[in-house]
Amino acid sequence: MARGLRHAGCDVRPVSRTGRAAACAGAGPEAVREVEVQVEAAEPQEAPVTLRLDGKVALVTGAGSPDGIGYATARRLRDLGARVAIVSTTRRIHERAAELSITGFVADLTDEAEVGALADAVSDQLGDVEVLVNNAGLTSRASPEILRPVSQLTYDEWKSEIDRNLSTAFLCSRAFQGGMAEQGWGRIVNLAATAGPVNALPTEAAYAAAKAGVVGLTRALAMELVADGVNVNCVAPGTIYTAASTVTEIKQGLGTPIGRPGTPDEVAAAIAFLCSPAASYITGQMLVVDGGNSVREAEFR
Repeated sequence: MARGLRHAGCDVRPVSRTGRAAACAGAGPEAVREVEVQVEAAEPQEAPVTLRLDGKVALVTGAGSPDGIGYATARRLRDLGARVAIVSTTRRIHERAAELSITGFVADLTDEAEVGALADAVSDQLGDVEVLVNNAGLTSRASPEILRPVSQLTYDEWKSEIDRNLSTAFLCSRAFQGGMAEQGWGRIVNLAATAGPVNALPTEAAYAAAKAGVVGLTRALAMELVADGVNVNCVAPGTIYTAASTVTEIKQGLGTPIGRPGTPDEVAAAIAFLCSPAASYITGQMLVVDGGNSVREAEFR
């Protein structure tokens, strides 16, 4: 139930940037008015009911594939007015950047030093990053997911999946959060997956563990940065049709309640919303984009 104030006996706790809280409990009109004033003071000066990102500097990681989620997200953020930079591990990122008329960088985001160098380079060329989309880590033909049961999974393979899918989000978030906090506004959107936070399949323990970790990182970071005006959320795609999709994955998509796999553009739309000023009251959340597959209890067709 969403109300600005409840009846006497309530506990209203608007939190300001200083972290102070006000409460009323069976108080009279003067105390209630004091709470109302503090609620009004905690509200934004202007209602940010817009999807536009005009002038904001946005960085999208893992955008090297022309038909992937990262590329679709970069295109959408550009169309919303953001000044966009993209990064991947190979020089093909410059082709994607040229196609979108944006800026491209090459970096290994599992390497702490390279992430630091990336942060400096983006700041020098575009300014402080205000929107960060941690998409790097989703599987591709160039770096396929390691599919092996735990009994056969080597420790190096385990670490590789964790580094690619979780450590990248940690390193990039750590590198760019400070600038956002100093400005008093920012958006971080991490890419999780339904595998791990919602469900799992045999042979994908490392990937599922990493993506579940992305949700935990998202929630913890959201609480750390909420007083600084920085919102942190994650999107969990289900089966999404890209050039890297296997026949098995496509069949899984056809079996969803909607009856088809999702598209990168549909995931990008969810990401872009969470990046926008319109998502000002949403933080620490996971938005599932899976055609209703995680909701269905049993096959009904």
